[in-house]
Amino acid sequence: MFRFIGLAFTVPGVVGPSLAAGFSAPAAYGDLVAMALAWVALLMGSGRYSRVAIWAFNLWGFADLLFAFYQGVIGVGIEPGSLGAAWFIPTVGVPLLLWSHVLVFAILLRTSRSASFLARAA
Repeated sequence: MFRFIGLAFTVPGVVGPSLAAGFSAPAAYGDLVAMALAWVALLMGSGRYSRVAIWAFNLWGFADLLFAFYQGVIGVGIEPGSLGAAWFIPTVGVPLLLWSHVLVFAILLRTSRSASFLARAA
């Protein structure tokens, strides 16, 4: 739910003027969509479609991080100095977010296997 921090890529003065819009806009707005999906999943609680919402958030969030990494390294090819004050996002935030997505995938897959095992046993 803290993915709004990616919007810092669009703030002049926080990032350098040489930061390519081909990187900053998709990274920022992809994070905003991930944040909205996280809120939807949270507000659904343990409702009927909450698992679908969690899957949607996790798939979008993980894909958004991978796309931003691709754009930064290969696609647009940004210079590290162009990140300005937002340098902490890819160096500190992104690794933590990637690991949290991996852990959520593991939990989702483990609980779905447990549920299918219990359904067969019943």
